[in-house]
Amino acid sequence: MEFRCKVESTRELSASVFELTFTPDRPLDFQAGQYISVEVPQPEGKPLRRPYSIASPPGSSPIALCIQRIEKGPGNSFLANLKPGDFFRGFAPYGFLVFKPKPGRDVVFIATGTGIAPFRSMLLSERFKATAVRKAVCLLGVRTENEILYQDSLGNLDGVQWVPCISRPQNKGGSNWAGRVTDYLQKTEAAWLETDFYLCGNGAMIDEVKQALKARGVLKDSIHQEIYFKPEPSAKP
Repeated sequence: MEFRCKVESTRELSASVFELTFTPDRPLDFQAGQYISVEVPQPEGKPLRRPYSIASPPGSSPIALCIQRIEKGPGNSFLANLKPGDFFRGFAPYGFLVFKPKPGRDVVFIATGTGIAPFRSMLLSERFKATAVRKAVCLLGVRTENEILYQDSLGNLDGVQWVPCISRPQNKGGSNWAGRVTDYLQKTEAAWLETDFYLCGNGAMIDEVKQALKARGVLKDSIHQEIYFKPEPSAKP
């Protein structure tokens, strides 16, 4: 469905990530974890379409997008230049990475960077709050402490263990986990066969996590994923 979206606000979440909130011209009925496709006008030719995960829960207003600044990226450059009161066209909802309630089991959300957006939507949703999960953990992998996203809304959620994993920590004595999300999994005991895992973000991270989970006997049906990008084979994850 097509929407005319009015920008309500923008704010910097880190040096490389910003949040944009908007109000659609009609109710946007989506499930937590889904995304919107934004139309990006072009000087010549057909407009482009770029996907952005919704970072706010269903039923909330305005709706929030968590956007990575990418050099020469047409989508994020377009959105970064919008001001409150401006409009853009969006098409939604899309995506199959949605929370599937399984009471009595553990759930682990694993994200890198802006991959935290769909999990924020899930964790703040009424559907998640109403599900009697046994234990919930949310891991966010970033390079430095300054890149932690949504500490304000996810850091103190009742019943959710929030674990920022810092691969290049600047504060060695901090309370965050020093290392990557995969390091955390390797050194943590878990009820592997009684846990559902949700993965979103860097493709290299997702591949590595899936291998680690498979080695522990985690079934494919217990792993839910959405890959944001895959680096070139020569690139470091």
